[in-house]
Amino acid sequence: MTSTCKPTRNIALDLIRVVAIVLVLWQHASEYYYIGDNLSIIHANIPLLTWMNSVARICVPLFVMISGYLLLPVSTSTTTFFRHRFTRILFPWVFWCVAYAVYFMLRSGDGIATCIASVCRIPLNYGVEVGHLWYIYMLIGVYLLAPIVSPWLRQCGKRELQGYLALWMLTTLLPYLHHAGIALWGEASWNITPAFYYYTGFGGYFILGHYLRRYGCPRLSVSMALLVVGYLFTAQTFLYFDSFAKDAVELEIPWDFCSVNVMMMTLGTFGALSRVHLSATSTIGRLVISVSTCSYAMYLAHIMILNAFHDLYDGAAPVAALVPMIALSTTATTYAAVWCLGRLPWSRYWLGID
Repeated sequence: MTSTCKPTRNIALDLIRVVAIVLVLWQHASEYYYIGDNLSIIHANIPLLTWMNSVARICVPLFVMISGYLLLPVSTSTTTFFRHRFTRILFPWVFWCVAYAVYFMLRSGDGIATCIASVCRIPLNYGVEVGHLWYIYMLIGVYLLAPIVSPWLRQCGKRELQGYLALWMLTTLLPYLHHAGIALWGEASWNITPAFYYYTGFGGYFILGHYLRRYGCPRLSVSMALLVVGYLFTAQTFLYFDSFAKDAVELEIPWDFCSVNVMMMTLGTFGALSRVHLSATSTIGRLVISVSTCSYAMYLAHIMILNAFHDLYDGAAPVAALVPMIALSTTATTYAAVWCLGRLPWSRYWLGID
Protein backbone atom coordinates (compact mmCIF):
# COMPACT_ATOMS: atom_id res chain seq x y z
CA MET A 1 0.00 0.00 0.00
CA THR A 2 1.28 3.49 -0.78
CA SER A 3 0.13 6.65 0.92
CA THR A 4 -1.82 8.45 -1.78
CA CYS A 5 -5.14 9.33 -0.12
CA LYS A 6 -4.72 12.67 1.60
CA PRO A 7 -6.15 12.94 5.10
CA THR A 8 -8.12 16.06 4.20
CA ARG A 9 -11.13 16.45 1.93
CA ASN A 10 -10.22 16.58 -1.73
CA ILE A 11 -12.02 16.72 -5.05
CA ALA A 12 -11.32 13.03 -5.61
CA LEU A 13 -13.74 12.21 -2.79
CA ASP A 14 -16.36 14.40 -4.43
CA LEU A 15 -15.75 12.55 -7.69
CA ILE A 16 -16.19 9.18 -5.95
CA ARG A 17 -19.48 10.43 -4.49
CA VAL A 18 -20.64 11.57 -7.95
CA VAL A 19 -19.76 8.18 -9.45
CA ALA A 20 -21.65 6.48 -6.61
CA ILE A 21 -24.87 8.47 -7.10
CA VAL A 22 -24.81 7.93 -10.87
CA LEU A 23 -24.39 4.18 -10.29
CA VAL A 24 -27.36 4.19 -7.88
CA LEU A 25 -29.57 5.67 -10.58
CA TRP A 26 -28.10 3.33 -13.22
CA GLN A 27 -28.89 0.30 -11.07
CA HIS A 28 -32.44 1.46 -10.39
CA ALA A 29 -33.03 2.22 -14.08
CA SER A 30 -32.02 -1.32 -15.01
CA GLU A 31 -34.34 -3.01 -12.51
CA TYR A 32 -37.33 -2.37 -14.76
CA TYR A 33 -35.79 -4.75 -17.28
CA TYR A 34 -34.66 -7.78 -15.29
CA ILE A 35 -37.11 -7.86 -12.35
CA GLY A 36 -40.64 -8.83 -13.31
CA ASP A 37 -43.86 -9.14 -11.36
CA ASN A 38 -43.58 -10.80 -7.95
CA LEU A 39 -39.77 -10.68 -8.19
CA SER A 40 -39.72 -12.96 -11.22
CA ILE A 41 -36.71 -12.83 -13.53
CA ILE A 42 -36.86 -11.40 -17.06
CA HIS A 43 -34.31 -13.87 -18.42
CA ALA A 44 -34.15 -12.43 -21.92
CA ASN A 45 -32.39 -9.29 -20.70
CA ILE A 46 -29.95 -10.94 -18.28
CA PRO A 47 -27.00 -11.48 -20.70
CA LEU A 48 -26.98 -7.79 -21.63
CA LEU A 49 -27.67 -6.33 -18.20
CA THR A 50 -25.09 -8.58 -16.55
CA TRP A 51 -22.30 -6.76 -18.36
CA MET A 52 -23.97 -3.34 -18.16
CA ASN A 53 -24.76 -3.52 -14.46
CA SER A 54 -22.35 -5.70 -12.55
CA VAL A 55 -20.20 -2.78 -11.46
CA ALA A 56 -23.17 -0.72 -10.28
CA ARG A 57 -23.48 -2.45 -6.89
CA ILE A 58 -20.36 -0.68 -5.64
CA CYS A 59 -22.47 2.48 -5.25
CA VAL A 60 -23.56 2.09 -1.62
CA PRO A 61 -20.22 0.68 -0.39
CA LEU A 62 -18.49 3.72 -1.93
CA PHE A 63 -20.77 6.05 0.04
CA VAL A 64 -20.00 4.18 3.26
CA MET A 65 -16.25 4.24 2.62
CA ILE A 66 -16.38 8.00 2.07
CA SER A 67 -18.16 8.35 5.41
CA GLY A 68 -15.48 6.31 7.16
CA TYR A 69 -12.74 8.27 5.42
CA LEU A 70 -14.17 11.60 6.57
CA LEU A 71 -15.71 10.81 9.97
CA LEU A 72 -13.44 8.30 11.73
CA PRO A 73 -12.28 8.59 14.38
CA VAL A 74 -14.96 10.88 15.81
CA SER A 75 -13.23 14.06 16.96
CA THR A 76 -16.13 15.66 18.85
CA SER A 77 -18.26 14.58 21.78
CA THR A 78 -20.75 11.82 21.08
CA THR A 79 -23.64 14.23 21.60
CA THR A 80 -22.24 16.74 19.13
CA PHE A 81 -21.51 14.02 16.58
CA PHE A 82 -25.01 12.56 16.76
CA ARG A 83 -26.67 15.97 16.65
CA HIS A 84 -24.74 16.98 13.56
CA ARG A 85 -25.03 13.69 11.66
CA PHE A 86 -28.66 12.92 12.50
CA THR A 87 -29.77 16.48 11.75
CA ARG A 88 -28.05 16.04 8.42
CA ILE A 89 -29.83 12.79 7.46
CA LEU A 90 -33.02 12.39 9.51
CA PHE A 91 -34.93 15.60 8.78
CA PRO A 92 -34.63 15.21 4.98
CA TRP A 93 -35.45 11.51 5.28
CA VAL A 94 -38.69 12.24 7.16
CA PHE A 95 -39.59 14.92 4.62
CA TRP A 96 -39.08 12.53 1.71
CA CYS A 97 -40.93 9.68 3.44
CA VAL A 98 -43.95 11.97 3.67
CA ALA A 99 -43.40 13.19 0.10
CA TYR A 100 -43.36 9.61 -1.20
CA ALA A 101 -46.52 8.77 0.74
CA VAL A 102 -48.28 11.65 -1.05
CA TYR A 103 -46.64 10.75 -4.38
CA PHE A 104 -47.81 7.14 -4.31
CA MET A 105 -51.27 8.22 -3.21
CA LEU A 106 -51.49 10.36 -6.34
CA ARG A 107 -49.77 7.81 -8.61
CA SER A 108 -51.73 4.74 -7.51
CA GLY A 109 -55.04 6.38 -6.71
CA ASP A 110 -55.01 5.25 -3.08
CA GLY A 111 -57.07 7.31 -0.70
CA ILE A 112 -55.94 9.80 1.91
CA ALA A 113 -56.35 7.14 4.63
CA THR A 114 -53.63 5.01 3.00
CA CYS A 115 -51.36 8.05 2.77
CA ILE A 116 -51.85 8.87 6.46
CA ALA A 117 -51.25 5.22 7.42
CA SER A 118 -48.00 5.28 5.46
CA VAL A 119 -46.85 8.40 7.30
CA CYS A 120 -47.73 6.81 10.66
CA ARG A 121 -45.54 3.80 9.84
CA ILE A 122 -42.41 5.93 9.43
CA PRO A 123 -41.16 5.32 13.03
CA LEU A 124 -41.28 1.55 12.39
CA ASN A 125 -40.00 1.43 8.82
CA TYR A 126 -40.19 3.66 5.77
CA GLY A 127 -43.80 4.54 5.32
CA VAL A 128 -44.28 3.45 1.72
CA GLU A 129 -42.54 0.61 -0.08
CA VAL A 130 -39.82 2.76 -1.61
CA GLY A 131 -36.94 0.32 -1.50
CA HIS A 132 -34.07 2.78 -1.73
CA LEU A 133 -34.90 4.30 1.67
CA TRP A 134 -33.36 1.22 3.34
CA TYR A 135 -30.03 3.02 2.98
CA ILE A 136 -30.85 5.58 5.66
CA TYR A 137 -31.53 2.87 8.26
CA MET A 138 -28.17 1.28 7.47
CA LEU A 139 -26.47 4.68 7.69
CA ILE A 140 -28.03 5.31 11.11
CA GLY A 141 -26.57 2.02 12.31
CA VAL A 142 -23.11 2.90 10.97
CA TYR A 143 -23.23 6.32 12.66
CA LEU A 144 -24.23 4.69 15.96
CA LEU A 145 -21.13 2.52 15.64
CA ALA A 146 -18.74 5.42 15.03
CA PRO A 147 -18.26 6.69 18.64
CA ILE A 148 -17.83 3.12 19.87
CA VAL A 149 -14.97 2.19 17.52
CA SER A 150 -13.29 5.62 17.59
CA PRO A 151 -11.28 5.12 20.82
CA TRP A 152 -9.88 1.87 19.43
CA LEU A 153 -9.08 3.46 16.09
CA ARG A 154 -7.09 6.22 17.81
CA GLN A 155 -4.76 3.81 19.56
CA CYS A 156 -4.59 0.75 17.29
CA GLY A 157 -1.74 0.17 14.87
CA LYS A 158 -1.68 -0.79 11.22
CA ARG A 159 -1.42 -4.53 11.90
CA GLU A 160 -4.44 -4.46 14.19
CA LEU A 161 -6.51 -2.68 11.58
CA GLN A 162 -5.37 -5.12 8.93
CA GLY A 163 -6.33 -8.01 11.22
CA TYR A 164 -9.84 -6.62 11.66
CA LEU A 165 -10.23 -5.99 7.93
CA ALA A 166 -8.95 -9.49 7.12
CA LEU A 167 -11.66 -11.02 9.30
CA TRP A 168 -14.27 -8.75 7.74
CA MET A 169 -13.11 -9.67 4.23
CA LEU A 170 -13.43 -13.34 5.20
CA THR A 171 -17.10 -12.72 6.00
CA THR A 172 -17.69 -11.40 2.48
CA LEU A 173 -17.72 -15.06 1.42
CA LEU A 174 -20.85 -15.64 3.49
CA PRO A 175 -23.45 -14.82 0.80
CA TYR A 176 -22.17 -17.76 -1.26
CA LEU A 177 -21.64 -20.10 1.69
CA HIS A 178 -25.13 -19.42 2.99
CA HIS A 179 -26.59 -20.01 -0.45
CA ALA A 180 -24.86 -23.39 -0.47
CA GLY A 181 -26.63 -24.21 2.82
CA ILE A 182 -23.46 -24.15 4.92
CA ALA A 183 -23.91 -23.12 8.57
CA LEU A 184 -20.76 -21.59 10.05
CA TRP A 185 -19.22 -20.52 13.32
CA GLY A 186 -22.14 -21.34 15.59
CA GLU A 187 -25.03 -20.47 13.27
CA ALA A 188 -28.25 -22.17 14.27
CA SER A 189 -31.98 -21.51 14.29
CA TRP A 190 -31.64 -20.34 17.89
CA ASN A 191 -28.50 -18.27 17.33
CA ILE A 192 -28.47 -15.41 14.84
CA THR A 193 -25.15 -13.99 16.15
CA PRO A 194 -22.40 -16.51 15.30
CA ALA A 195 -18.69 -15.97 15.88
CA PHE A 196 -17.98 -13.29 13.28
CA TYR A 197 -21.44 -11.70 13.25
CA TYR A 198 -20.06 -8.38 14.50
CA TYR A 199 -17.46 -8.34 11.73
CA THR A 200 -20.03 -8.57 8.93
CA GLY A 201 -21.78 -5.90 6.93
CA PHE A 202 -21.21 -2.26 6.08
CA GLY A 203 -19.19 -1.54 9.23
CA GLY A 204 -16.24 -3.10 7.42
CA TYR A 205 -16.51 -0.61 4.56
CA PHE A 206 -16.78 2.17 7.15
CA ILE A 207 -13.49 1.16 8.80
CA LEU A 208 -11.87 0.41 5.43
CA GLY A 209 -12.47 4.04 4.46
CA HIS A 210 -10.65 5.13 7.63
CA TYR A 211 -7.79 2.71 6.89
CA LEU A 212 -7.28 4.17 3.41
CA ARG A 213 -7.19 7.70 4.79
CA ARG A 214 -4.64 6.70 7.40
CA TYR A 215 -2.37 4.39 5.42
CA GLY A 216 -3.11 5.13 1.80
CA CYS A 217 -4.87 3.47 -1.12
CA PRO A 218 -3.55 0.54 -3.15
CA ARG A 219 -1.28 1.29 -6.08
CA LEU A 220 -3.08 2.05 -9.33
CA SER A 221 -2.08 -1.31 -10.82
CA VAL A 222 -3.48 -3.14 -7.78
CA SER A 223 -6.65 -1.04 -7.82
CA MET A 224 -7.29 -1.75 -11.48
CA ALA A 225 -6.62 -5.46 -10.99
CA LEU A 226 -9.13 -5.59 -8.12
CA LEU A 227 -11.71 -3.77 -10.23
CA VAL A 228 -11.28 -5.89 -13.35
CA VAL A 229 -11.05 -9.27 -11.59
CA GLY A 230 -13.95 -8.37 -9.31
CA TYR A 231 -16.07 -7.26 -12.28
CA LEU A 232 -15.39 -10.39 -14.31
CA PHE A 233 -16.09 -12.63 -11.33
CA THR A 234 -19.31 -10.74 -10.60
CA ALA A 235 -20.56 -10.93 -14.18
CA GLN A 236 -19.75 -14.60 -14.68
CA THR A 237 -21.26 -15.58 -11.33
CA PHE A 238 -24.41 -13.57 -12.05
CA LEU A 239 -24.81 -15.36 -15.39
CA TYR A 240 -24.33 -18.70 -13.63
CA PHE A 241 -26.98 -17.88 -11.02
CA ASP A 242 -29.40 -16.95 -13.80
CA SER A 243 -29.35 -20.60 -14.91
CA PHE A 244 -31.09 -21.78 -11.73
CA ALA A 245 -32.28 -18.82 -9.63
CA LYS A 246 -35.94 -19.10 -8.62
CA ASP A 247 -36.46 -15.35 -8.31
CA ALA A 248 -34.64 -12.01 -8.44
CA VAL A 249 -33.65 -12.26 -4.77
CA GLU A 250 -31.63 -15.41 -5.42
CA LEU A 251 -30.35 -14.05 -8.72
CA GLU A 252 -28.85 -10.99 -7.02
CA ILE A 253 -26.68 -12.91 -4.54
CA PRO A 254 -23.56 -12.20 -6.67
CA TRP A 255 -24.52 -8.51 -6.49
CA ASP A 256 -24.71 -8.54 -2.67
CA PHE A 257 -23.16 -5.30 -1.39
CA CYS A 258 -21.05 -7.25 1.12
CA SER A 259 -19.91 -10.08 -1.17
CA VAL A 260 -16.24 -10.65 -1.85
CA ASN A 261 -16.46 -9.65 -5.51
CA VAL A 262 -18.34 -6.39 -4.87
CA MET A 263 -15.83 -5.60 -2.12
CA MET A 264 -12.98 -6.07 -4.61
CA MET A 265 -14.62 -3.77 -7.16
CA THR A 266 -15.34 -1.15 -4.49
CA LEU A 267 -11.79 -1.08 -3.16
CA GLY A 268 -10.38 -1.00 -6.68
CA THR A 269 -12.65 1.85 -7.77
CA PHE A 270 -11.95 3.89 -4.64
CA GLY A 271 -8.20 3.40 -5.09
CA ALA A 272 -8.28 4.33 -8.79
CA LEU A 273 -10.51 7.39 -8.46
CA SER A 274 -8.51 8.67 -5.48
CA ARG A 275 -5.72 9.42 -7.94
CA VAL A 276 -7.79 11.71 -10.13
CA HIS A 277 -6.68 15.31 -9.72
CA LEU A 278 -9.20 18.06 -10.46
CA SER A 279 -8.95 21.75 -9.77
CA ALA A 280 -11.70 23.11 -7.54
CA THR A 281 -11.78 26.23 -9.71
CA SER A 282 -12.11 24.44 -13.06
CA THR A 283 -15.51 24.02 -14.72
CA ILE A 284 -15.45 20.25 -14.22
CA GLY A 285 -14.23 20.60 -10.65
CA ARG A 286 -17.00 23.03 -9.74
CA LEU A 287 -19.61 20.74 -11.32
CA VAL A 288 -18.26 17.71 -9.46
CA ILE A 289 -18.39 19.58 -6.15
CA SER A 290 -21.91 20.81 -6.87
CA VAL A 291 -23.27 17.35 -7.75
CA SER A 292 -21.47 15.87 -4.75
CA THR A 293 -23.11 18.45 -2.49
CA CYS A 294 -26.53 17.53 -3.90
CA SER A 295 -25.96 13.75 -3.89
CA TYR A 296 -27.86 12.88 -0.68
CA ALA A 297 -30.90 14.86 -1.80
CA MET A 298 -30.61 13.27 -5.25
CA TYR A 299 -30.60 9.83 -3.66
CA LEU A 300 -33.73 10.59 -1.66
CA ALA A 301 -35.65 12.28 -4.48
CA HIS A 302 -34.76 10.39 -7.63
CA ILE A 303 -37.41 7.64 -7.69
CA MET A 304 -40.17 10.07 -8.68
CA ILE A 305 -38.17 11.35 -11.64
CA LEU A 306 -36.90 7.85 -12.54
CA ASN A 307 -40.48 6.58 -12.81
CA ALA A 308 -41.40 9.54 -15.00
CA PHE A 309 -38.57 8.90 -17.46
CA HIS A 310 -39.31 5.17 -17.51
CA ASP A 311 -42.93 5.93 -18.41
CA LEU A 312 -41.73 8.37 -21.08
CA TYR A 313 -39.03 6.22 -22.70
CA ASP A 314 -40.23 2.64 -22.17
CA GLY A 315 -40.54 0.81 -25.49
CA ALA A 316 -38.98 3.64 -27.48
CA ALA A 317 -35.58 1.94 -27.85
CA PRO A 318 -33.78 -1.34 -27.14
CA VAL A 319 -32.97 -2.11 -23.51
CA ALA A 320 -29.29 -1.41 -24.19
CA ALA A 321 -30.24 2.21 -24.90
CA LEU A 322 -33.14 2.54 -22.44
CA VAL A 323 -31.07 1.96 -19.30
CA PRO A 324 -28.53 4.74 -20.01
CA MET A 325 -31.28 7.01 -21.33
CA ILE A 326 -33.35 6.67 -18.16
CA ALA A 327 -30.36 6.75 -15.82
CA LEU A 328 -28.64 9.79 -17.33
CA SER A 329 -31.87 11.74 -17.85
CA THR A 330 -32.80 11.06 -14.22
CA THR A 331 -29.35 12.09 -13.03
CA ALA A 332 -29.39 15.41 -14.89
CA THR A 333 -33.00 16.26 -14.05
CA THR A 334 -32.78 15.28 -10.39
CA TYR A 335 -29.59 17.30 -9.97
CA ALA A 336 -31.18 20.33 -11.63
CA ALA A 337 -34.30 20.05 -9.49
CA VAL A 338 -32.32 19.63 -6.27
CA TRP A 339 -30.02 22.50 -7.16
CA CYS A 340 -33.00 24.80 -7.75
CA LEU A 341 -34.83 23.69 -4.61
CA GLY A 342 -31.59 24.19 -2.70
CA ARG A 343 -31.97 27.93 -3.21
CA LEU A 344 -35.02 27.85 -0.90
CA PRO A 345 -34.69 28.65 2.82
CA TRP A 346 -33.54 25.91 5.20
CA SER A 347 -33.02 23.47 2.32
CA ARG A 348 -30.23 21.74 4.22
CA TYR A 349 -32.73 20.56 6.80
CA TRP A 350 -35.65 19.40 4.64
CA LEU A 351 -34.11 18.70 1.22
CA GLY A 352 -30.79 17.08 2.12
CA ILE A 353 -28.31 19.52 0.55
CA ASP A 354 -24.92 19.08 2.19
